[in-house]
Amino acid sequence: MRIDGVIAVVTGAGSGIGRAVAEALAQRGAAAVALVDLAEAVNTVADELGAASTGTKFAAWVGDTTDAGFRARVFDEAAERFDGLVRVCVPAAGITRDRLAVKVDRETGQPDLYSDADFRLVLDVNLTAPVYWAMEMVGRIAADRKKAGLKAWSPDEGEQAATVFIGSVSSRGNRGQVSYAATKAGLVGAAATLTQEGMFHGARAAVVHPGFTDTPMVRALGEDLIKDFVLPHTHLKRLIATEEIADAVCFAIGNASVSGSLWADGGWQPAP
Repeated sequence: MRIDGVIAVVTGAGSGIGRAVAEALAQRGAAAVALVDLAEAVNTVADELGAASTGTKFAAWVGDTTDAGFRARVFDEAAERFDGLVRVCVPAAGITRDRLAVKVDRETGQPDLYSDADFRLVLDVNLTAPVYWAMEMVGRIAADRKKAGLKAWSPDEGEQAATVFIGSVSSRGNRGQVSYAATKAGLVGAAATLTQEGMFHGARAAVVHPGFTDTPMVRALGEDLIKDFVLPHTHLKRLIATEEIADAVCFAIGNASVSGSLWADGGWQPAP
């Protein structure tokens, strides 16, 4: 899959890994990148990246990635604005709502279960939405191929599309992250299935699993927790740079042999 000349969409592009991925795609010659985020700050990111780029076009869309109408509008408007189909999708938007799955009230002795509403919210943002952004891209490519009279994809055509989901080391389980871990593990099965089905149209999916990365989400854990419980359990002894994760994402996009999971975890080994 050639990144040079491709049109891409990146969600969660207002900061962190999403922004770094958008910048890395431009450095590798992407023709255009649609930046999507819930925060208005993504407009500033589009301006900054556009000013720094010599050839890549950037445009921002502000909205809820779980909204199907918004998703369709982004793809419609990106195709019109950039004069072509989106062929790279990196749905990087994600949230956490961390706490223990089961606690016991000290006074009553009754179980206090993790919030059902929080679990569903994390599921919608971290798993359902990314999968549907990927399917939206593949669906449009499939329809375009049908219109052109093309049937089953052939390798001599070259890869038609690639999705890279953002997983996590928490997909292997992490104390206090029952919802987050479940969604990140779910992306593995989704990517495998979308690849099996999508290769009929020339579309592939993979997952990059970052370790603890220097993002606002990780910094929100607090410097003491990071210093005492994160850094000692990595071989890097530091947080991973967002640029390092973006490089792994671009590798997964550009190397057609990559499927399944690619770990960019800094040697993370949680304490027993």
